[in-house]
Amino acid sequence: MNPSTLASPTLLSVDGLVGVVFLIMVAITIIGGLIACNSDRLVRSVAGLVVCFIGVAGLYFFLNSPFVAMMQILIYVGAVAVTISFAIMLAAPEENKKIGPPSILAGPLGFATAALITGGFTVLALKTEWHVYKKLNDGSMKTIGLQLLTDYSMVFEVVSIVLLIAILGALVIAREGRDN
Repeated sequence: MNPSTLASPTLLSVDGLVGVVFLIMVAITIIGGLIACNSDRLVRSVAGLVVCFIGVAGLYFFLNSPFVAMMQILIYVGAVAVTISFAIMLAAPEENKKIGPPSILAGPLGFATAALITGGFTVLALKTEWHVYKKLNDGSMKTIGLQLLTDYSMVFEVVSIVLLIAILGALVIAREGRDN
């Protein structure tokens, strides 16, 4: 069958709906990141971070990795975000500090940089010939477990160390409490 004779997917076809759901996951990730970066309150920033982590987990589902998606939710949403929330609750509240007026060039320079990067990525995405690759593995827990304990054992250990540091940090903050 000639690929040029195939009809392009419509919005109501399976491929079209998959593309729409993928774009929704990307939008959720970006919106969560924007909330995390632009909120004035730390609690809202953590909520934005949680939304961003959930969006990334959704993207992992699209990459045929349901196990990694669930680990994303368990580790980052369930452990790291909760640890950050406890750290915020136990930290001493700071007085609002007045910051001097921003530079006149800060806004336009930041906007120009963001527009340049966005334009570059857009041109790159439109000029690239995207290929659909066949499924490499079944994404099962057995396959991922074997790969984590053989091929990717160093990455597995580094993730363990990061989680250990997060737990120790939470314990140090909880031990000192708000009074210190």
